[in-house]
Amino acid sequence: MNVSEILIELFRASAFTWANAIMLVVGCVLIYLAVAKEYEPVLLLPIGFGCILANLGMSAYNPESFLKIIYDAGIKTELFPLLIFVGVGAMIDFRPLLAQPKMVLLGAAGQFGIFGALLLATALGFPLNEAASIGVIGAIDGPTAIFVTSKLAPHLLGPIAVAAYSYMSLVPIIQPPIMRLLTTRKERLIRMEYAPRPVSPTVVIAFPIVVTIAISLVAPAAAPLIATLMLGNLLREAGVVERLNKMVQNELINIATLFLGLAIGATMTADKFIFDPQTGFQWQTLLILVLGLLAFIMDTVMGLLFGKLMCFLSGGKINPLIGACGISAFPMAARLSAKMAVEEDYDNFILMHAMGSNTAGQLGSVIAGGVLLAIVGNLLGTG
Repeated sequence: MNVSEILIELFRASAFTWANAIMLVVGCVLIYLAVAKEYEPVLLLPIGFGCILANLGMSAYNPESFLKIIYDAGIKTELFPLLIFVGVGAMIDFRPLLAQPKMVLLGAAGQFGIFGALLLATALGFPLNEAASIGVIGAIDGPTAIFVTSKLAPHLLGPIAVAAYSYMSLVPIIQPPIMRLLTTRKERLIRMEYAPRPVSPTVVIAFPIVVTIAISLVAPAAAPLIATLMLGNLLREAGVVERLNKMVQNELINIATLFLGLAIGATMTADKFIFDPQTGFQWQTLLILVLGLLAFIMDTVMGLLFGKLMCFLSGGKINPLIGACGISAFPMAARLSAKMAVEEDYDNFILMHAMGSNTAGQLGSVIAGGVLLAIVGNLLGTG
């Protein structure tokens, strides 16, 4: 027996298939997008590498794999998304929202796509738990999508997480055409004066505490997400724990993101993504990506339409562009809206208004995730 025959026999004896080979390519593509295109590199790079390892026998489903230990410790327990939310909360300044409470309406409108995609997925035959997990991609908030999916449909964690973070990185590509289509140049030229009410330090510190208590009482399923987000914000605003504030914004969120990415990649096995010998081709993966994109588009459209309504009701004083950042994707979406306004008028600065809408969208995505968990859990008898 020559060398080639030996290699062929070894290949046949292993569990490696043509579908695994394709997934290795998928993993390499994710790494390429992270390195060459800088699409969410902090997460797509470890996800891509985790995908490669998963299809070389080190998946989260292999009891002897170190990635299973990471998956069980951080995904099954929902620990990694919560740790990331502490860091995210420490990065958010809620003053623009507190100075302009009406921006809460845009944050609420920006969650429409979540429930629209849920209804569409249900109509296409997805079970309610899977449809809810697919819908939450529309939040464009990776940790929320992972948290909800790990509770409702953990078997879909790979494609949903990849979709959520991929679309988050593609915000500057997906949103601008929609923004130009649904707004007129006259609307994009609207200048918004920024003369907000002063926000006292007491209000800024009390805000995370009050929000945690209120949302935990109204939507208990959202309590872990909102509590960790607000804890991070409290560390930021308290002003007396700067070491903790810097740590959660850097070391904590970086470590959690690394292991989260590896754990997600570890679920991206060929039988879950492409071909299962038992059930055949996994067409639902492609459908999940399409539905997630539709959810994102619906969020943007509804946010813009609500922004146009507020523009009309205010007598033309509100620039509808800020409605597009009622999604999460903080602060990228706010910067994009501000950039679109500057492209039309170099002296038109709407960044602070957009930040108010964007922070409202961050809160809205967390609340929407909790509402989904509560509703679906009660309907399925698991709540």
